[in-house]
Amino acid sequence: MRRKAGTLVPFEVDILEASVTLRLRGLAEAHGFLLAKAVAEGRDARRLTAYGTLYKALDRLERGGYLESRWEDPDYAAEASRPRRRFYRMTALGESALAEARATARDAETAAARPRPTEAPGG
Repeated sequence: MRRKAGTLVPFEVDILEASVTLRLRGLAEAHGFLLAKAVAEGRDARRLTAYGTLYKALDRLERGGYLESRWEDPDYAAEASRPRRRFYRMTALGESALAEARATARDAETAAARPRPTEAPGG
């Protein structure tokens, strides 16, 4: 099954939510492992089944314009004796897509909470 263009799967919404959470903690951008930790601390950590899943989703979000990324300075990584990190930052398009996903989720919750009319006897 193919998804409709411009729609986010729940795991992608979780990544954007994690980006907002980290930004509220003072981090305008975050590397993949930090985003994975934030997703794992979120509502539905079961969606993070493997880090390959995360990086594929990050790539889709970047190709869709929801995130932008940059590579860390190689000298800084070398001084820290580790590989370079790729940092991700949510774009304005990502902000609006997240707001739309939140609104859709709220609408679905509201619709599910409404009492359903009972069926007429014999109907």
